[in-house]
Amino acid sequence: MTRRIVPVILAGGKGTRLWPLSRSAAPKQFMQLVGDNTLFQSTLLRVSDQNVYEPAVVVTNESFRFLVTEQARGIGVALSAIVLEPMPRNTAGAVAAATLVISHLFKEDRTIHVLASDHDIIIDESYREAHSIARLEAADGKLATFGITPTEPATGYGYIEVGEALASGAYRVRRFVEKPAFENALEMLSAGGFYWNSGIFMFSLSTVLDEIAEHAPEVLMAADLAVSRSVADHDHVLLDTDAFERCPGISFDYAIMEKTSRAVVVPSAFGWSDLGSWDAVWKTGRHDENHNVASAHTTLTDTRSSLIMTQGAHLAVHGLEGVAVIASEDAVYVGRLQDSQDVRKVVNLLAIAPETVRLTELRPTTCRPWGDCTTVLNGEHFQVRRITVRPGKRLSLQRHRHRCEHWIVIKGTAEVTIANRVQMLRENESVCVATGEEHRLVNPGNTVVELIEIQTGSYLGDEDLVGASDGVGRVD
Repeated sequence: MTRRIVPVILAGGKGTRLWPLSRSAAPKQFMQLVGDNTLFQSTLLRVSDQNVYEPAVVVTNESFRFLVTEQARGIGVALSAIVLEPMPRNTAGAVAAATLVISHLFKEDRTIHVLASDHDIIIDESYREAHSIARLEAADGKLATFGITPTEPATGYGYIEVGEALASGAYRVRRFVEKPAFENALEMLSAGGFYWNSGIFMFSLSTVLDEIAEHAPEVLMAADLAVSRSVADHDHVLLDTDAFERCPGISFDYAIMEKTSRAVVVPSAFGWSDLGSWDAVWKTGRHDENHNVASAHTTLTDTRSSLIMTQGAHLAVHGLEGVAVIASEDAVYVGRLQDSQDVRKVVNLLAIAPETVRLTELRPTTCRPWGDCTTVLNGEHFQVRRITVRPGKRLSLQRHRHRCEHWIVIKGTAEVTIANRVQMLRENESVCVATGEEHRLVNPGNTVVELIEIQTGSYLGDEDLVGASDGVGRVD
């Protein structure tokens, strides 16, 4: 009997390339850009066939743990484990840690399929053929990477040059090429034998551990110590901070694939995009008769070949061509589509200014273990937030030193505890929590509870909280 493949989904990221919709605390894989699901959810569904795959192992930043959990729950996909990195250490450390966790979970050699969580991929016959070839090569002790057939001289991707042809249809890797200048990319496209580096891999557990031990022993040592000292909380595996901090911050390509003699590339003609720029999103999207891609709540006149997206105000665009206009709840980006790789320059400028750094870190809506929270309005000594609590969930028992809170229920029924007094709040009912009073909010019902929270006080920061754990390893 053929053992099922263990998928490893890499779900870290800094959230800079698709700003302002993506932020460091909400990178693009958790956004709905293409289709009805987020990119992360689409990746989970791609490896959800139980005849082929075990439940996935997800490697992500500790701060994304609830995004991962809730988005998997939202599509009904189970996970084998969520490996939490206390700080980013690039893909070599992530792959090493995931491989060691898989070794502990399954106690036997397995084929591992490593995928990025933020790619848009079309599943067709060419995808299935490439998958089969990679699986054969992995069983033969090779480290297979998927090389995407290039369709243009793209400068935003790395390239792989193929060497000797193998019987399976794969090729030995001759060399990896870093993101090239346009002239070099055009030359490689004309010469043939070059493929885009997708960052998708397949190999056996034993092979990859051997290769990491040989070519990046310091990565393996740090990952092994971080896993052995990890703290398990249900399906979460929190890597040890001190140990993982020692792991070199290098990519799996650089640490292993460029050095190993076992690397092979599988030519892959399926539709693929890493959606690494607004230009890539435009190319992937559904075009209207004027070659525009536009979201809801937009009005376009005399505008062509443009990307217009909003998650905030209604956008009206007139008389432009080849532009990206992107609006979040609190920021707007406007630029030429052809220059969309340069968005990170804007983000870097915003990040170094104290008055704008928050725009690169957080969106007004943040995911919490119990639901989500949206900042609607804030000013000196006041803040208004919209809070959603899912059925059966609760906030931690807590109190505040410097602020009071007014809660107004707009949907559902909430159970509110204030200083040991328990009461039920229904729609259009409200309550005030005084400064220093211990309080808790619970949704005891089967429908979502929504409320407006008005905070007033001398200090409204997240640090103004004294409380106990909410049952998921944090205070919130």
